[in-house]
Amino acid sequence: MQDFETRNVAVLGISLDSVAENRAFAEKYSYPFPLLSDEDGQVALAYGAIGSSSDQFAARYTFVIGPNGRIEQSIDTQNPGGQAEELLASL
Repeated sequence: MQDFETRNVAVLGISLDSVAENRAFAEKYSYPFPLLSDEDGQVALAYGAIGSSSDQFAARYTFVIGPNGRIEQSIDTQNPGGQAEELLASL
């Protein structure tokens, strides 16, 4: 996480789970970044991570949003192993 911070990059997670579920998950796995709740699925729907607001699970994606607020990269992240290093190299 330090490498992202030194590049002035904020890392956030988001899921369809409730605030309480996300808090418990983040504490259990010692998440080093905020985990946001999108219980109604509106953010996931807007970003194409679900097909409809009734979906129970979102596809795993990584979005790089530039300083201008626009999406610079969209990465299908079904297997996140090694992704942090690749992402840092692309910044």
